[in-house]
Amino acid sequence: MIRLARLDHFVLTVTSVEEAARFYARVLGFDVDRTKEGRVSLRSGDLRINLHDEDHAPPRRAALPHPGAADFCYEVEGPMEAVIDHLCDCGVALEQGPVTRNGSKGEMISVYFRDPDRNLVELSVYR
Repeated sequence: MIRLARLDHFVLTVTSVEEAARFYARVLGFDVDRTKEGRVSLRSGDLRINLHDEDHAPPRRAALPHPGAADFCYEVEGPMEAVIDHLCDCGVALEQGPVTRNGSKGEMISVYFRDPDRNLVELSVYR
């Protein structure tokens, strides 16, 4: 049996790598890493998102990559009121929340919003 340790990274296919990088840096505080080959990834501690341009994705990729297909959740440090205030200050419209959800570690409070490609982003604080 394989025992998974943690998620290392995931890939978002986006319409504009630069717009996505600016959004995630501004709203969620990601650092933007650029390779000499021109690839762009977002990093926050141990969390990493690789950005692929929908028109110039590498040959090894998901079977049906397209912008807006992702739905993911980040655990954030609370309080949730401060998270909501920050999102509002960034001009990010909440789609839902705060609402109670069940995460991998139990009950949490979540808010939902969309990134520029309409991916669903959930931010959660555990109780």
